[in-house]
Amino acid sequence: MIRDTIKAAQISSMKSGDKQRLAAVRLILAKIKDRDIELRTGAAPTDDDAMVIEVLQKMVKQRRESIQLFEQGGRPEKAEEEKAELAVIEDFLPQQMSEADTKAAIEAIKAETGAGGLKDMGKVMAELKARHGSVLDMGKASGWVKEALA
Repeated sequence: MIRDTIKAAQISSMKSGDKQRLAAVRLILAKIKDRDIELRTGAAPTDDDAMVIEVLQKMVKQRRESIQLFEQGGRPEKAEEEKAELAVIEDFLPQQMSEADTKAAIEAIKAETGAGGLKDMGKVMAELKARHGSVLDMGKASGWVKEALA
């Protein structure tokens, strides 16, 4: 399980004295714990790995946005800190699908669902997320789906 891998990384970071990696791993564990608490009050718990991947993907998206804002704001030192955290977070995510594989999956789903125009984008996106959500950047995929349906 991904959660166990992250906990093992925390221990190894403590033993090696890698303070920057340790801080990032602790941040990941805190976000996962927050999500656990949210789920306790909501619906029945889902697959643990899927939930952890969802949390990690959200963190990746936040880091990328922060990096862009820090670079625009003339704060390269803060952008570098965010890039270091981003690298640690991405270490725990499964290998993402390539652009070619993603476009092939979009075409297959488009053919299966009979999607013909932009009005069918929601149907294609829902199926794409259901099948490949854990190994796909849905932000990029959205643009490719729009392109395929246009």
